[in-house]
Amino acid sequence: MPNIVKHKYHITQKDRNRKNGHNSFVLWFTGLSGSGKSTIANALEKRLFEAGVKTYSLDGDNIRSGLTKGLKFTREDRNENNRRIAEVAKLFVDAGMVAITAFISPLKEDRDQAKQVIGEENFLEVFVNTPLGVCEERDVKGFYKKARAGEIENFTGISAPYEAPEDPDFEIRTEDESLEDAVERLFSFLQQKLNYNE
Repeated sequence: MPNIVKHKYHITQKDRNRKNGHNSFVLWFTGLSGSGKSTIANALEKRLFEAGVKTYSLDGDNIRSGLTKGLKFTREDRNENNRRIAEVAKLFVDAGMVAITAFISPLKEDRDQAKQVIGEENFLEVFVNTPLGVCEERDVKGFYKKARAGEIENFTGISAPYEAPEDPDFEIRTEDESLEDAVERLFSFLQQKLNYNE
C-alpha cells in the first residue's frame, strides 16, 4: 500500500514470550452455533489463567457488537468478519498472549485465511464437533427455531453451509465427554506448545 511504512518495534513477540515464560499463539475454536465453543473456550481460558498463562478471549457475539458491528451474515461480510478477527488475534500473539477465539467461521477458506494472517506456527484449530441435531436441541439462543421459520437468513447449518475441518489440531465431541474432561484434555495438549525454550 502506498505511503505506508511499517514501524519496527524494539520489543518483539519473542521478548514478550521470554518475559511471560510461555509461548503465545491462537486457539481458533470453530463449530456450529450451539456446539459449545464459547463455553469450552471460556472454561479453558479460566484454566490457563489460573495456571499463570496470559490470555485473552475473542467471542463471536461480543466482537459483532463492536469491532465488526454493521457486518451482516452474507458471504462477503463473514469473510471480512473473520479477517478482522484474525488481525486482532495476531496482535494479541505479538503481545505475548494466548488468544482464544470462538467463532463459527463456517468456511474452510476463511479459516485458512486466518491461519495465513496469524501464521501457521501460531495457529491451532480446535473443532467443537457437535452434530446439528444436538445443537438444534440445545438451541440456547433460539436461533435455530427462527432460522427454520425463515426469520433468520444465511444461518449456518440451516440456510448456509458449514464446512467441518478435515484435519483440526484438536477435536472435541461434546456428546462423548464432559466440559471438565474436554478442558483438561485440551489443557494437557497445550503444554508442549506453551513451553518456552530459548
